[in-house]
Amino acid sequence: MGEPSPIAAKAHSHNPALDPLAFLIGEWRTTGKHPEVPNKTLCGRTSFAWHEGGAFIMRQEPQFPDGVAIIGSDDSGKFSMTYFDERGVSRVFDLTVDGRTVTWRRNDPKFSQTASITASDGDTLESQGRMSKDGGPWSDDLSQLFERET
Repeated sequence: MGEPSPIAAKAHSHNPALDPLAFLIGEWRTTGKHPEVPNKTLCGRTSFAWHEGGAFIMRQEPQFPDGVAIIGSDDSGKFSMTYFDERGVSRVFDLTVDGRTVTWRRNDPKFSQTASITASDGDTLESQGRMSKDGGPWSDDLSQLFERET
């Protein structure tokens, strides 16, 4: 990405509203399961990093699918995550933080999703996703174990 642009350089600073998410920051090895690929363990990597001097958090995941997300907060403390992936999927999620659990949720009549990531210690995160297609019942989605890379 290179050096930040000198345009709006003063805005490239730490957003303290994002501090409750600091436990996510790092490089993570992932293993997971997804109901649409049964009997297969999905191995990959994910990173969460301060972006634009800490104004945002960027999540990058290079597999299943290759995607990127930007997490931010408004003045009221409301969090959101904008996601985009290699399939051309673009979604906006509401995000909440409760201690060391982060949950994102998107309610849409065609495809709703939620996922929670919980830190069990400083080096391990666990996630569980759920989805609902066409307003139907909620079912399992991607679940992952994150192990911090050292």
